[in-house]
Amino acid sequence: MSGDKQEHAPQAFAGPRWLLPSALVKELGLDPGRSGRTRRTARDWVVDFCCFLLAVFIGLLAADTLRSEDLPDGYATFDQVLGALSCAAVWLRRRWPLGLAVAMIPIGFVSNTAGGAAVVALFTLAVHRPFRYVAWVALAELALVPVFFWLRPDPDVPYIWAIVFGVLLTGAIVGWGMFVRSKRQLMLSLRDRALRAETEAVLRAEQAQRLAREAIAREMHDVLAHRLTLLSVHAGALEFRPDAPREEIQRAAGVIRESAHEALQDLREIIGVLRAGEADDGGRPQPTLAALEALVAESREAGMKVTLVQRVTDPGAVPSSVGRTAYRIAQEGLTNARKHAPGTEVTVTVTGAPGEGLSVAVRNPAPEGRVPHVPGSGQGLIGLTERATLAGGRLEHGPAADGGFEVRGRLPWA
Repeated sequence: MSGDKQEHAPQAFAGPRWLLPSALVKELGLDPGRSGRTRRTARDWVVDFCCFLLAVFIGLLAADTLRSEDLPDGYATFDQVLGALSCAAVWLRRRWPLGLAVAMIPIGFVSNTAGGAAVVALFTLAVHRPFRYVAWVALAELALVPVFFWLRPDPDVPYIWAIVFGVLLTGAIVGWGMFVRSKRQLMLSLRDRALRAETEAVLRAEQAQRLAREAIAREMHDVLAHRLTLLSVHAGALEFRPDAPREEIQRAAGVIRESAHEALQDLREIIGVLRAGEADDGGRPQPTLAALEALVAESREAGMKVTLVQRVTDPGAVPSSVGRTAYRIAQEGLTNARKHAPGTEVTVTVTGAPGEGLSVAVRNPAPEGRVPHVPGSGQGLIGLTERATLAGGRLEHGPAADGGFEVRGRLPWA
């Protein structure tokens, strides 16, 4: 991650770093400035020192038993030297856990005082490596337990009980190490789940913000395009007919002023939504199917020839979301006709009944003469198609048989 996303990255561990083992520090990424092997933490030094003392303590206890054994001359010294070297090798257990555990199999077989180091090495292997490595090493040690006590029996412990004790001790060490490893893996899995959950939350928030901005953009196009085309029509009339009667000039100027006022008010509301981040419940109500007649009247005042045909069984029962989508389809159709087919007669047809759906059609014949291309054409129809799809319906548009253009929308009405 980079930029502001890196600043808001979730923290994997909020506590002190020295409380964690170095293996978790590396997995959690708490030491990003250091490459290669992660240095020991304070907890690692304490644990390693305790493991060293444990290996030395068990080695000293085993050294006392050498006096009661019938060993060749010099073998006791050899046993103790191997035990001392094995205790010193405990400090290397984090770097080479598998190698140390494998090396302690023959050493632990020939040296009784190296038993403590062998215990620590097997535990370290169970913590830091998968179970398949632990199983092979543990099975090798279990196979040597009967042979070891057969060659070097303990006079105070029967042979069978010595074997049982060795098997139970090996199983307890492996189980304890696997338990520690499972706890660390659980911590890492919880960290990954938390990171994934926060990442998904950020993506959902970004997606919701993008959808909200797309909805605002569609609303801005639907509203402002209609207002600005009215301004363009009346301004063009004043430009090409400066000798028009005073009443027509006043009426056109009034429509221009009213359209500009409405466009500014709509734009102010949209900018307010962008600044606040949420819709203003106290704003003007959204248009529904009942406002369709006012829309047609407004287009007629702008000089358009519009015929409205309504065959809706119960207009008051039309759901607000369906009625609003139908209104926007009609508004966009009138706006496109005003831009691309000026002077033609536009027919707006609305039919439907509960259970049958609501149909909206805006049709205009081919314009007379050549109409100049309008930049950005087609964006409104793309937005309308998406709006109709979100409402559970569909939108079709294209040239008619007589050369005109038709926009047809079909919306559900349960």
